[in-house]
Amino acid sequence: MNILISSTSGEPIYAQIVGQIRQLILQGELVSGTPLPSIRLLAKELQISVITTKRAYEELEREGLINSIVGKGSFVSGADQEFIKEQRLRIMELKLKDVIDESRALGLQYTEIVDMLKLLYEEEKG
Repeated sequence: MNILISSTSGEPIYAQIVGQIRQLILQGELVSGTPLPSIRLLAKELQISVITTKRAYEELEREGLINSIVGKGSFVSGADQEFIKEQRLRIMELKLKDVIDESRALGLQYTEIVDMLKLLYEEEKG
């Protein structure tokens, strides 16, 4: 698991960890039952506080993406595919909201946004 921390992003370190692990899980790169590094090991690897790492794991556990077992460690949860799909849709909706906000700031019309989306979608289908 390769987590990159940016000191210039403006996003708290724990949130960067949460975001990257969440993405790995939602994309299927970390599957159910996969053990995560211990809180201490991850903190050491990232050269950050154990408290920061613990906060990130607690957030992932609240979201239902990981399970922590005392004395055993933390593991990717057995969340079903429907749950994972809902999480991914939620992330997509947030990204689309950002696109809408930026489009409005640029003064683009709805039809222009739709045309741009169609063009990009078709281009990616290849």
